[in-house]
Amino acid sequence: MVTGWGFARRSAARFVAGETCEEAINALEQLNELGINGTLDHLGEHTSSEGKALQATNDIKEIFDAIEQSGVRSNVSIKLTQIGLALDRELCAQNLENILTHARSYNNFVRLDMEDSPWVDATLELYWRMRNQKGFDNLGVVFQSYLYRSMDDQEAVLARDGRVRLCKGAYIEPPDVAFPRKRDVDDNFDRLTRELLEAAAAPDAPELSSDGRWPPIPAIGTHDVKRIDFAKRYMEELTLSKDAMEFQMLYGIRRDLQKQLIQEGYRVRVYVPFGEEWYPYYVRRLAERPANLWFFISNLFRG
Repeated sequence: MVTGWGFARRSAARFVAGETCEEAINALEQLNELGINGTLDHLGEHTSSEGKALQATNDIKEIFDAIEQSGVRSNVSIKLTQIGLALDRELCAQNLENILTHARSYNNFVRLDMEDSPWVDATLELYWRMRNQKGFDNLGVVFQSYLYRSMDDQEAVLARDGRVRLCKGAYIEPPDVAFPRKRDVDDNFDRLTRELLEAAAAPDAPELSSDGRWPPIPAIGTHDVKRIDFAKRYMEELTLSKDAMEFQMLYGIRRDLQKQLIQEGYRVRVYVPFGEEWYPYYVRRLAERPANLWFFISNLFRG
């Protein structure tokens, strides 16, 4: 019902780069002109049939085709429940291997978005299967600082030179698996950031690729200026090259901060979602900050 409301579509347009891949590529071209790299996300999660999971897989492969044809500086982020994880793990594994093979043919990179806590173990199992058994190194993962387990999970990935995007987490989680207080989430974010930057300081640690597709080991995903300032200070302590890490932000949020970081010489990548299934993503953005909710309400009263 909500996706049919004109004002909902208008307000969602701030956070979602259209419903087609062409619109998303156009948005990426504008970001690239500002010196900002991207990661494209074809919105969708919890597909309900094998056919829809296969269609999502083919749609994601076409995103890599569009990136290659347009020459934009971008990789791709995916959710495993979109390609069948909630239906059958082996189906999902086949679809993921298909995507990774296609991405590798273009020397491009895939990031596994982390969903809510019931899916963490399955996501990491497939991450390790693709890395260790199938030999795909063009694969990264996401950790959420509000989960108690994230430090242990991140340490395991970094021990094998994995690439990590760190974020706070946007799902509602029970207190037995996640920090209920924002202060604790922030403190854990800084601890995880410290570990990521130390990994980036190791000899031969990978840096941002020249074409903007392959990220460095740490991707610090936040709009929180205090968390960003902590990362900057620790980078200076470690004398890290600015190509050794990147800040990641969401499309349509804190554009001023994105531009400021670029002007300061830092590397920035923006998460660019698109597609018809924008409602779950949009609701999470509204829940994160009061300003986002006010943006929605102001559009509501404009009709």
